[in-house]
Amino acid sequence: MINRRHIRVKVMQSVYAMIKSNDDNIVKEEKFIKYSIKKMFDLYVLLLQLLVEVQKLAVQKQEISKKKYLATKEDLSPNRKFVDNKLIKKLAESASISLHIEGQNLNNWSKDDEYVKIIWDKLQNSDLFSTYLNTTEDSYKIDKGFLIDFFREIVAPNTKLAEYFEDENITWVDDIPFVNTWVARSLNKQKEKSTFTLGSLYKNQDDQDFVSKLFKKVILNHHTFENDIKIHTPNWESDRIADMDMILIKMGACEFLHFPFIPTKVTINEYIEIAKDYSSEKSSYFVNGVLDKLSREFAKDKKFVKVGRGLL
Repeated sequence: MINRRHIRVKVMQSVYAMIKSNDDNIVKEEKFIKYSIKKMFDLYVLLLQLLVEVQKLAVQKQEISKKKYLATKEDLSPNRKFVDNKLIKKLAESASISLHIEGQNLNNWSKDDEYVKIIWDKLQNSDLFSTYLNTTEDSYKIDKGFLIDFFREIVAPNTKLAEYFEDENITWVDDIPFVNTWVARSLNKQKEKSTFTLGSLYKNQDDQDFVSKLFKKVILNHHTFENDIKIHTPNWESDRIADMDMILIKMGACEFLHFPFIPTKVTINEYIEIAKDYSSEKSSYFVNGVLDKLSREFAKDKKFVKVGRGLL
């Protein structure tokens, strides 16, 4: 499921786009944020299904080899460890994956099957694959461990696959690392006796509401937040603050004032980490300093009240 950090990143991108373009269509941009989050789920399902399609291709290759005119003993009795991988079979038999693929018309791997072949070629020529095939132990634990390694070492870092996803959907460019982690965690949590079921996109209704509320509050109050920043950073003129840093600080200020259940320390830490990934090298230190000062000044002026344990 999507976490709040990635929600913040999605909101940050839309706030940046609206401010830079001077667009005031909040409704349109809010719909776009929700669409891009929804498309993350499609990417997640496509990556899971890719593992199934690679296994299907392996089965096809074995069947073709059996029909060779001069078939070898290995062709006639191939190693079936991969084609019988227990966790991949769980994915293949998952009703929720099948229903999502059908409902969203995710026919990517039949339409662009060359990417299935690319991953299969990488896999069968890897040491990981040969070691797995030569493992004598036949267990769910071995199959699961191999599949996680297969995904992490071959699928997730594949540049051609990443380029394909970026071409397919512009919103996936920043989503790929997060979704790769999501897939790996889902595989790792899968138990032997349970069926594979797609979880929810959001953890709960609060997280779903957080998307709209954070976006709207930042956009509707960003001039007010900018004035607050100017007042409390007298040594910094607004035009000297990087655009992305300013947006992250505004978002942090918004959480201080309008989200009483989010601890100030959590807010500050979240925007420090986002700054490391999306702004300049020294931005995280600057964002940390300004948000820390704003939180103390807001608290002193009694501009916000935090509710719950450890919220200050």
